[in-house]
Amino acid sequence: MEYQVPQFIEVEDKIIGPLTLRQFIYVAGAAGLVVIFFSYLPFLFAALLSLPVAGFGVALAFYKINGKPFIEVLEAGFNYYTGKKLLLWKYTAPTAKETNAAASAAAAAEAAARPVRGAPRLTRGKLSELAWSLDVKSSGGNATSQTP
Repeated sequence: MEYQVPQFIEVEDKIIGPLTLRQFIYVAGAAGLVVIFFSYLPFLFAALLSLPVAGFGVALAFYKINGKPFIEVLEAGFNYYTGKKLLLWKYTAPTAKETNAAASAAAAAEAAARPVRGAPRLTRGKLSELAWSLDVKSSGGNATSQTP
């Protein structure tokens, strides 16, 4: 038996004219604040306050940044500024004790890197020869029959 699977589940339905319910609420809320401003405040103050409110309401309803709604970007910014931040590295000038310890560690590393006289050197040819001899011994004496 076949079932119909919804295809576009991330697209909101247009409920009120060309607007989704969320867009309508943002625009209606901004328009309501603008009406209240003009009803109770002098014209100059109402005009100065209503421009940012109307712009914010329109931005919430229609503006998208990198395909994300403006409200999600605002929420992410708010969480960033109010949340704790993890500082991984903060520069502090080294003290004299740390400088001496670093210098002695560098000298010890340099001394350890110098080759010891009389120690055998392992070259690439010797290493491949040793690997070949181990492969031959582990395959039961027959080097040509190797099974995957």
